[in-house]
Amino acid sequence: MNQQNTGEQILHLFHGHAGEYLSGELISRELGVSRTAIWKRIEQLRGLGYRIEAVPSRGYRLTASPDILLPGELKAGLDTTVIGREVVYFPATDSTNNRANELAKGGAPEGTVVVADCQIAGKGRLGRRWESPPGVNLYLSVILRPAIPPYHAAQLTFLSAAAVARSVADHTGLAPTVKWPNDVLLGGRKVAGLLNELDAETERINYLVLGIGVNLNMRAEQFPADLRYPATALAIEIGKPVERLAFTRRLLENLDRLYGVYRAEGFAPVMEAWKQYFDLVGRSVEVDCQEYRLRGEVVGLDEDGALLLRSPEGTEQRVLSGDVRPL
Repeated sequence: MNQQNTGEQILHLFHGHAGEYLSGELISRELGVSRTAIWKRIEQLRGLGYRIEAVPSRGYRLTASPDILLPGELKAGLDTTVIGREVVYFPATDSTNNRANELAKGGAPEGTVVVADCQIAGKGRLGRRWESPPGVNLYLSVILRPAIPPYHAAQLTFLSAAAVARSVADHTGLAPTVKWPNDVLLGGRKVAGLLNELDAETERINYLVLGIGVNLNMRAEQFPADLRYPATALAIEIGKPVERLAFTRRLLENLDRLYGVYRAEGFAPVMEAWKQYFDLVGRSVEVDCQEYRLRGEVVGLDEDGALLLRSPEGTEQRVLSGDVRPL
């Protein structure tokens, strides 16, 4: 048994016996490891910020936990069916999407969540960088294996955006909006971004990675000066720190419920959930399609999620991808 799994199992025992002392003998028997190994792992957990009392003849008792997104902490009390079956944690990595792709290629089950405390090379849309400082935000990726044709993969972007927006509203009471197709905003400032990546063959999806970054406790001075779009964080908006563990559990639960609806009922109810946060209908926008730009009034979305734009000349255009900016 590796040290990380031993630590997770010790935390699982503590959470299952909240407020109680657990003897070294009991932990040793439950985990099948030596009491010396338990003591070493307890010391490592203390080094991470866990407050663990040790009383002779009584044992160990967990009295306080840090806000670290460890698998054992995330899964404690997590109410999901598919998403979060397995959680893989990295103190630091280049990109959670990269790690999720590797795990998916190796056969990781659907619902596996990859989370990191920081990213060295976080990825945004269109090859952009996603700033990912340690200890403040949420950077995660979810592996899905939906039984849908590849041309429906974009539907999962709307699902993850709706889940993030719902989680922001649930956790803060604020009113987020979505910027087609996959940014979440507060007061017109970007608070979350999504990057989904697909591995597919002609007629079937091998796997899909939902990449999600949410600015939770990032300070204003931590945002780069050259951002293309104004950004914010939940803590800035509500004036107090956000508990990362609680927010992440809420997000995984909202993702799981929407994914269950999607599998049972299709895309229509997911699109309706997304539309609750979309406020650009009737407004003039510019869409950067990389090779060209479009301007017009947003009419709505079609049943596949394409943006419907009415040009100044009155013709209606169907936009499949692009970066939208309200005018």
